[in-house]
Amino acid sequence: MIDTSGHHIVYGELRDYLTGEVLPDTDDERIRQELVRLLVEELGYAKEELEPRLTIDTCYNDSRTRTLIELTVRIDGRRLFIVRYGPGSLVTREKAAIAAARLLDPEYRIPLAVVTNGRDAELLETARGKVLATGMASIPDRHRAAALVRECEFEPYADPEKRDQALRILNVFDQEVCCFGTSCLKDAAP
Repeated sequence: MIDTSGHHIVYGELRDYLTGEVLPDTDDERIRQELVRLLVEELGYAKEELEPRLTIDTCYNDSRTRTLIELTVRIDGRRLFIVRYGPGSLVTREKAAIAAARLLDPEYRIPLAVVTNGRDAELLETARGKVLATGMASIPDRHRAAALVRECEFEPYADPEKRDQALRILNVFDQEVCCFGTSCLKDAAP
């Protein structure tokens, strides 16, 4: 039976490709699973190089937001890029993806971010926020990632004002308001 009581249609359950964890079967989760399969089966990444569903929690003016980073790619022990998925326009996802990549690892700014809607993608450089390439082919394959990890800078993102600005961007851009007119996030920490 299809559950339509929330703001996502839930068709049942599915198994996560990377972890085997049972997840709600939604349209968005099906696309996320296709993205993971693409990285492993077509682009050559080992499952162990992919970190699924990492989060960043923010709270400003009593507005709590949990930012989901669908996938983080780690090469030679370093997080090289994140993948953020969302339906619709990629341009509307750029600022939040760059902010998330700047903040996720406490040791350094993750140098690259990918935003995708499952049909199109952009590869972003996170130091200056530039779009480096577009299209699904812009997602680096494993061979290119090995070169990029040597070319990219993994510099700390320690300036308190810049960190606060990035956290505020995530708090605003990733705030989810469901069809019931309230925040869908319950009991998020900070």
